[in-house]
Amino acid sequence: MEEQLIFAWAMIFCIAIAPVYGEYYSKTVTPSSKVEKVTNLHFFLHDTLSGENPSAVLVARANLTRKDHSPVPFGSLFAIDDPLRVGTEPTSKIIGNAQGLYLSSSQDASKFTIVLYADFAFTTGKFKGSSFSIFSRNPVTEAKREVAIVGGRGRFRMARGFAHIKTSYFNATTGDAILDYK
Repeated sequence: MEEQLIFAWAMIFCIAIAPVYGEYYSKTVTPSSKVEKVTNLHFFLHDTLSGENPSAVLVARANLTRKDHSPVPFGSLFAIDDPLRVGTEPTSKIIGNAQGLYLSSSQDASKFTIVLYADFAFTTGKFKGSSFSIFSRNPVTEAKREVAIVGGRGRFRMARGFAHIKTSYFNATTGDAILDYK
């Protein structure tokens, strides 16, 4: 019993004195001020709701009590796989695609707004295999608008910033649109 008591006191003494002779094991490193890279891109997103091969399809729609004849009524959720092209022509070269969702989020049709959750992936060129993500409100009826870039992968890892969007073409009957991204 006496041996156990001596051993216990020796352990307590060692534990109590250790911090006095120990050194701090961490090293503080000042953050480096890296210059952020700015990448300017220009492409056209072709969003097609009509025809035999649409790139945006309705996956959910709210039960509306009022008549709404819009192709994208309030509360509608669309899944997208829109081609990204170098021009406005439907035959222009495809450089990637935008995959994700958008939700019609404005009850006032005159202020048509969507919330966009999408990954913009590039399949050719310098940025092949890279993508950036947009999670933002998009007030479609405004001539020029800005959406937030909130991340990315590949050459766009940790991307942040914004994209300017201008509508190049919109068909109010079908909902088809071509958007100019810069």
